[in-house]
Formats: sequence, C-alpha cells, structure tokens
Amino acid sequence: MRELDHLAAIVGPGNLVTDPDDMAPYLVEERGLYRGTALAVARPGSTAEVAALVTACAEAGIAMVPQGGRTGLCGGAVPAGLERAIVIATERMDRIRAVDPVDFTMTVEAGCILATIQAAADEVGCLFPLSLAAEGSCRIGGNIATNAGGTNVLRYGSTRDLVLGLEVVLPDGRVWNGIKALRKDNTGYALNQLFIGSEGTLGIVTAAVLKLYPRPAEHQTALIGLPDPQAALALLGRARRASGDAVTACELMSRFAFDLAVRHIPGLRDPLQTASPWLLLLELSSSRPGGLREAVETVLEEALEDGTAQDAVLAESETQRLALWRLRESIPEAQKHEGGSIKHDISVATSHVPDLIGRATAAVAEALPGARPVAFGHIGDGNIHFNVSQPVGADKDSFLDQWPRLNRIIHDVVTAMGGSISAEHGIGRLKAAELVRIKPDVDLDLMHRIKQAFDPDGLMNPGAVLIPR
Repeated sequence: MRELDHLAAIVGPGNLVTDPDDMAPYLVEERGLYRGTALAVARPGSTAEVAALVTACAEAGIAMVPQGGRTGLCGGAVPAGLERAIVIATERMDRIRAVDPVDFTMTVEAGCILATIQAAADEVGCLFPLSLAAEGSCRIGGNIATNAGGTNVLRYGSTRDLVLGLEVVLPDGRVWNGIKALRKDNTGYALNQLFIGSEGTLGIVTAAVLKLYPRPAEHQTALIGLPDPQAALALLGRARRASGDAVTACELMSRFAFDLAVRHIPGLRDPLQTASPWLLLLELSSSRPGGLREAVETVLEEALEDGTAQDAVLAESETQRLALWRLRESIPEAQKHEGGSIKHDISVATSHVPDLIGRATAAVAEALPGARPVAFGHIGDGNIHFNVSQPVGADKDSFLDQWPRLNRIIHDVVTAMGGSISAEHGIGRLKAAELVRIKPDVDLDLMHRIKQAFDPDGLMNPGAVLIPR
C-alpha cells in the first residue's frame, strides 16, 4: 500500500507497526470497553516526523488518533468505529528538553512519562505536582489532552493550570510554536487553552513547558474516621485556616470503598480503631520544614472533642505516609475483585458534595436494588468517583448492560446540581453521546465551530469528544 510506504519512510524502519499482533495493545482501551482497528501504528521520534505524518494523512484522507500511555478511561485514544485511521503513538518522544529551577519551569516532549517528569523536578529541588494513580505509565501529552486532575488539584490546580506553553502539530501539518515559558502574555486569544483538554481533536501536542514549584520539605498526613461527608468539609475548612492554606490533598472514602481495599489488596490494613462510616485522607505540605505538625494536631484534637471526627491516625514516618496513601490509591484495583463496576467521574461545587452523594446513592438504590455504590475521591475540589459495583451474585455482563441507563440517572442528578459529568478523565468516546444530551445547544455550537475551524476535514480523532453532525 503506497500510503503506508510513505508513512514508513517518515518514521523510519520498525516504527510503522502493521503486524496485527504488534498493533493489538494500541487498539484496546484499558478496561476493554473499546476495541478499534487501524491501518497502522506510527511511532514518530520528533515533532518534524509528527508534522510529516499529519501532512501525509491529511492529503490521503486518513484519520489520525493520537495516543500516549494508554491509561485513559473514556476511549479517547482508541480508533474505534473508524474505517481508515492510523494511531500516532508518542512513546518515542520522551525527551526532557530543559529544566530551569530559576524560572521554575521544565520543557518536555509529549511522550515523557509523568513519573519521569516528577523525578527530574525532584533532582533540582523542585516539584511537578500533577499526581495520579497511573503516573508510572501515563504520558504528559495524554495528561494535557485530557486535562488530567489527580490528588493535588486542591493546592496546585489541574493540568490546565500547570502548563505555560505548548508545541502543537495542527491538522494541516503546520507546527504551532507556543512553547513559551511566559507567565504573562496578553497578546490575543489564549490558544494554549484550546488544546488542553481537547483530546487530540484539534491538533497533536508534541511538547510543553510545565510549571514547577519548590519541593516540599515537610508532609503531614492523617487518616480520619468521620460520621458523614459533611464532617469532611468542616475538617477541610479548619485545616486550611489553621495551616495558612497548606492543605495539598483531601480524599474522601466511603467505608465500603475503604474496606474493599483492605479486603482485596495484600499488605493493607485498617490503622483505625473505630469503623467509621466515612474516612478522610488529609495531607498538608510546605517547602519550609516545621510548623505543620502542631497545626494538624490541633485540628484533629478539636475535631475529636466536638465529634466532627470519630478517630484519627497521623503518619509518623514517610513509610506510614505512603501506607496511608496506598489505602486510598488501591480502591480502583480492589473494585475489580467485586465483579462489574459502572464508573462515574463527576463534580459539583465542593459544598454540594454531601448532597450529591446522598442523591446519587438514593437514585442507585431505586434503579438497581442491591447495587453497591463505591464513593471516593477528591472532595477538596468537588470531584467524586461515584462508582457502582454489581449486586452480590449478579451476572457481570447483565449488570454492565445497565451502564447507559445508570449513566443517565447519575448524570441527571449531577446536571440538576450544576455539576459536570467529567471532572478529570475527559469525554473521549464513552461520554460523547451524553455530552450531546446534557450540554446546552449554544455550548455545542461553539465547540463544533472551533472544531470546524481547526479541522475542517474531521480527520483528528473523529468521534472523540464531539459526535460529527
């Protein structure tokens, strides 16, 4: 096939994958919800090669699906439902171009693994604060494309807040050079922001300038038993005020979610003496050592005295701190042992989280008796992963067939509360139809106009985010 010969010449020997077995890992979503087909998987090694690939595909009318670490949960990087498409995988583009501890910036290519970026920042006494469970395998280009969130959004913001500049290959093959380390630039539209969260539908991110921060010299981490989610908000407010707003993370877990981790993940145990209905993982950090411990102890003592908290343990070492975090981070893996799970990545205003959990739990009980809500997540920024495990003894496939129906029910609750059906995972293909259903017409019209302006032929990740009209 002449077109593939051209693409192979661009990326070099061995970097245009056409063997079905070798292509297979690139064509499936992590949870198996989406499987696709492609003419080939291209593995470019530079921005110039990406530009040449895009130019050739645009001329030949071949759709392009950008792909990073394949850790996405919404099918946005899988060429599902496409007749003529190639996957453009950025894994070879993994160079750190520059680290500047004076400017507190780092310039990286899109294929850099997030954990590698974190380690490079640490080596120069800095912090890159984006942190999520998949950080050992996800790539920064995918994080940017989905505007990833994670555990530190409360303090540092989402990926959108951590990017200063971008380099992007446009749908016609031109390279937009916005790779600047400027913290102030008022020269017209903020084009960077259009590409962040666009999931490769407007262009392919090839490099980025990231914000760094001083490396924390002190962490104080506590696991706290609570009577209800409202108590978590009270504790968060107290901790922010008592510490000079040094709270980095605030993670809520239902008792059921927490118990799943302890039950199914080897080496985990519950360090608390009281089986409280809810648990909160609260972490504070500072680049200046000393001072936080006393603030946290005071907050916990007051909360235990007035009943806001029922039990608490404060990490005494880095080992204990990591053990507490492992309890929180193991919940998604533990859910797999309970059969089918229908997942929701939703957000409301922080003060509305308790009401959201109450309404969603009631809606599930009415719609699917016996189904078991697994509520956990980033209560500090209003983002809850409201997952639902199948009833005990139920047929997994029959339960998962309820996914669209349950999505509609939960999303209606969220929308009625002025919330979002996608807080940090993106839209991808999984939620594209729901976006049409719940997004106001004027919003959709503006999004389609932007898509048409950037990608008039509709070749950049078609079917992700926006369903073609």
